[in-house]
Amino acid sequence: MKKHIPNTITCLNLLTGCMGLVWAFEQHLNWAAYAIAVSALFDFLDGMLARLLKAYSEIGKELDSLADVVSFGVLPSVIVFQLFKQSGTEITWLPYLAFSIAVFSALRLAKFNVDTRQAENFIGLPTPANALLLGSFPLIITSDELGIGAVIQQPHVLAIFCVLMSALLVAEIPLFSLKFKHWGLKGNEFKFALIILSLFLFLMLKFAAVPFIIGVYILLSMIQTQLKK
Repeated sequence: MKKHIPNTITCLNLLTGCMGLVWAFEQHLNWAAYAIAVSALFDFLDGMLARLLKAYSEIGKELDSLADVVSFGVLPSVIVFQLFKQSGTEITWLPYLAFSIAVFSALRLAKFNVDTRQAENFIGLPTPANALLLGSFPLIITSDELGIGAVIQQPHVLAIFCVLMSALLVAEIPLFSLKFKHWGLKGNEFKFALIILSLFLFLMLKFAAVPFIIGVYILLSMIQTQLKK
């Protein structure tokens, strides 16, 4: 029975992603953004439970990637597509650039499944992190913390993010994982630093903190990689 628990959680990830797609198509972009966050929670839990219960399976691995393509690839693409539409851009083809996120997310997930270098850490930005960043845009625009929302709504800014985040998904950049083998400080210094800084930034900036948190994550990973050399 226990072997089915992680896959059930993965299915909840997929279900939430599908619900988020409906909300995104219906212009409820804040709800769609929260759906990404809930899917990310399920994605974290299914992996954690698989390790705790030792319930690994090939079907679980494939199911996880299929769910992630929807929740962290297609869903953020539709959110950004709708933001392009709301921006009033006169370039008719530009909104479709949003779907580069879905394409490169699929490439990222396929690469992860066959890349033996990513057993402990990541090569390229993980799809949940990318989806959380893009999913934060409607929430930032609504709250308009620091006036960032007005900037994000610009079509050229959205286009830059589409290209940049697509590239980061498949970039040969080593990034550490937040999987903890133990709770001691030694070996987990950068993980704890990211968690503490993330909490601080979120308390200060609320939803506007998310892009900065992803930036800090990449920066800390690069520092860790350099120190290991």
